[in-house]
Amino acid sequence: MKKEIIISGFGGQGVLSMGKILAYSGLMEGKEVTWMPAYGPEQRGGTANVTVIVSDERISSPILSKYDIAIVLNQPSLEKFEPKLKSGGILIYDGFGIINPPTRKDISVYRIDAMDKAAEMRNGKVFNMIVLGGLLKVCPVVSLDGLNKALFKTLPERHHKLIPLNMQAVEEGIKIIERLG
Repeated sequence: MKKEIIISGFGGQGVLSMGKILAYSGLMEGKEVTWMPAYGPEQRGGTANVTVIVSDERISSPILSKYDIAIVLNQPSLEKFEPKLKSGGILIYDGFGIINPPTRKDISVYRIDAMDKAAEMRNGKVFNMIVLGGLLKVCPVVSLDGLNKALFKTLPERHHKLIPLNMQAVEEGIKIIERLG
């Protein structure tokens, strides 16, 4: 099993954190991983993306031109990465950030209203964890147990009290993601 994933959106949406947590989750399960962030000089508000590869075997290169999965959280990200998805790939998007939905017919498209759910949970900071939950329902590249362990590894100790809230957000994402095409 090897999954090549791009996560993209505006800085401040937790894109890089989501990728880091996903990569650490793979490490916790003994998988091979790469995590390669990219962002403009204006981290908050500028575009940010991260490439994550999770594999059972050695990874030859972290540089990709095509992806198995694209998680796009704004319109510019959709326009940039929808064409770079492999045929048969998975595209997940947040309904709040996309004006013109995906058009390709050779991929599986999922919508997750993570921004709305985060508002309902009264915590915008769990937005990325809701999206991550959606990913794990559609394509379980890592387990929830591995994800929980990764949160303990990636979050500073002073924030460990927030891990149950983050795992609740993951569960919400699992519930609300829906396949469109």
